[in-house]
Amino acid sequence: MRKNKKFSGVIVPAVTPLTGSLHLDEEAVARLFALFYQHAVSPFILGTTGEAASLPASVKGAYVKAAGALKKPGTVLYAGISSNVLKESVEFAYYCADHGVDALAVTVPSYYTLTTEQMQKYFLLLADAVPLPLIIYNIPATTHMSVPLELIDKLSYHPNIIATKDSERSEERLAQSLALWKDREDFGHFLGWAAKSAEALAGGSDGLIPSTGNLVQWIYADMLNAIEAGDFEKASHMQQLSDAYGNLYQAGKTLGESLWALKALMQYNRICGDTVMPPLQAMPDEERKKLITTYEEIKRTAK
Repeated sequence: MRKNKKFSGVIVPAVTPLTGSLHLDEEAVARLFALFYQHAVSPFILGTTGEAASLPASVKGAYVKAAGALKKPGTVLYAGISSNVLKESVEFAYYCADHGVDALAVTVPSYYTLTTEQMQKYFLLLADAVPLPLIIYNIPATTHMSVPLELIDKLSYHPNIIATKDSERSEERLAQSLALWKDREDFGHFLGWAAKSAEALAGGSDGLIPSTGNLVQWIYADMLNAIEAGDFEKASHMQQLSDAYGNLYQAGKTLGESLWALKALMQYNRICGDTVMPPLQAMPDEERKKLITTYEEIKRTAK
């Protein structure tokens, strides 16, 4: 992990706080960003955890504008621009650039199955067209395609492609990624698989993008500091806490259900409401009660 890089460290894929009428809850955004900056983690808005695929353009635009207004001097703001429409991604990238965003993340379009050659052409078209540095975001759980490491490595030499965020759950892929890029000063690797956070940082990853950071930012800040201090025992403890909190809202649930559960826990902590954008829906009250009970049990044992 090299902190001298501008794009490095703990980056939290922020939820999108919504009002009951499905507009952006700007007061909740301010509370969430205050927590991010308190713990020195960077916000990444409009990714998977942010329900970006389901948000109307008005909410996306409002979120970028609000995030840019809240941005602290010397910090880095990331935003997702994924879309099945290339022109929309490019136009939104320019909007992001006008409102304080520093780097963009993008997945492959997710409707058609793409060949490796089609993926390559798509990322090159975007990289040549957008006004900000581009991060290739690999998440087969939603796109149903895996971007080959060989392709990412080829693309890594494009001057406007600066990193990859990888959420694919593969130990072999993680090891190969670190072997390829841990010593690259011009290209970064971010892990979006929270269960391997400490391992990735210890192995040379540039940073983490854990959704659980919406709820417990301090875990990942402490983990990063421990790794940099060579305190692997503490880093391991932070990993155990990350696993406990992550399993709380993810285990036994679909991705969409877990996003509501995360927001329900954030509502319990008075950060934001639990409203999710359709087609996602709230789960029964019994599930909320179980979440909160287990959450309090984890808090009591966390040290």
